[in-house]
Amino acid sequence: MIKDYVKQAWELMKQNPLFSSLYVVGTALAICFTTVMTVAYYVKIAPLYPEYNRNNTYYITQLKLETVDNKNNINSAFSYNALRDFVYPLKNAEAVSGIFQEGNEHWVRPLTGNDFSVKLISTDPGFFKIYEFDYIEGSPFSEADFESGVRTVVISDKLAQKTFHQTEGVVGKMLSLDMNDYRVCGVIRAGNKLGSYSYADAYIPYKANPNYQATFYYDYIGFFEALFLVKDNKQKEALQAELDAVIANVNQQHKDEWQLKPLTLRPHITTVFYYLYLDNDYKLTPWILFKKFLPIILVLLLIPAFNLSGMISSRMEDRLAEMGVRKSFGASKNVLLSQVMWENLILTLVGGLVGLIIAWSILYLGKSWVFTLFDDYPDFLYDNSITITGEMLFTPVVFITALLVCVIINLLSALIPAWNSLRKPIVSSLNEKK
Repeated sequence: MIKDYVKQAWELMKQNPLFSSLYVVGTALAICFTTVMTVAYYVKIAPLYPEYNRNNTYYITQLKLETVDNKNNINSAFSYNALRDFVYPLKNAEAVSGIFQEGNEHWVRPLTGNDFSVKLISTDPGFFKIYEFDYIEGSPFSEADFESGVRTVVISDKLAQKTFHQTEGVVGKMLSLDMNDYRVCGVIRAGNKLGSYSYADAYIPYKANPNYQATFYYDYIGFFEALFLVKDNKQKEALQAELDAVIANVNQQHKDEWQLKPLTLRPHITTVFYYLYLDNDYKLTPWILFKKFLPIILVLLLIPAFNLSGMISSRMEDRLAEMGVRKSFGASKNVLLSQVMWENLILTLVGGLVGLIIAWSILYLGKSWVFTLFDDYPDFLYDNSITITGEMLFTPVVFITALLVCVIINLLSALIPAWNSLRKPIVSSLNEKK
């Protein structure tokens, strides 16, 4: 039976190319826009390489310090003293790291050619426990190298290729970075610029910088951010409680000078998602996401569905004579209705496939701008070096969900006019003009 429906649907598509084309295009655009919007959002929070632990990774990017006399209120990053005194001692974490994102104003001198700028992150061994990099060769710098301030560096395969014209056999070579020689200890598969905390061309021990203990105005004000990896939400709550206790103790010691505001562990978010966090605990609930994004998705799907419903209604009026003939030969309403629904289902699936291909094309060709669609202040703009991977382009949950919603809406839009048409008497149907 289903095979017959498919054959009939195919014949009708060939007989009515305009209707079929408009139906497929309408469905494809709905799927395309929904997929592009959802993927652009999804890749910024999904556990993608090397940030596979995003759901259990938490950040503190700044502390707030107020002097007792209320003359100074400072929001700033941590100093090394803060890391040493109340970040590294925390016990309720699988891994803890302090990082300094130094940006792109660092220069590498290749074996041949001109110097070029790279993005550099100064960090510690804990960083490589939080982010799961794939090593082409070598390993991260050791705890001993970090503590002794040895100039050693982990580089991406892209930087290795650009500097040494190879990605293997690089470990042990010297990399000229900001006019200083660093020994390469590891080469990793390059991350993605969409990974705002993990992405860099080179990673060095921050203790290799003689000024790593620098402070500004107060001992705990500097240029570091703190990262934490926890096992589960229970450990995260224990870590937050431990952190609160440490801050209370620090404030007690300096009660006559200044006070630190409570430090809240926040999950992985980029600029676009700050407005989603409606309370001070940075809680992102399904209800918040539902309220923010479902109306947009429904608009993208419902508007084409309404248009398709009008087209189907008009099409059914043209087919009344055909339906009358089939009813006169004994075809039941259910059989005729099933045929109409299968025809629309097949057209919807074809439209879904076309929409997915268009969405992939937009995501790949427009990667320099599409991933900043929801950012008020994106970290990058029109950057063609963004890497697009298969796990980013095709997320089964995203596509299947969008397709199922589209199928349901399209079938409902076909069901109503089809049901109304099939309710007409046989004589009325047979008298309809073709």
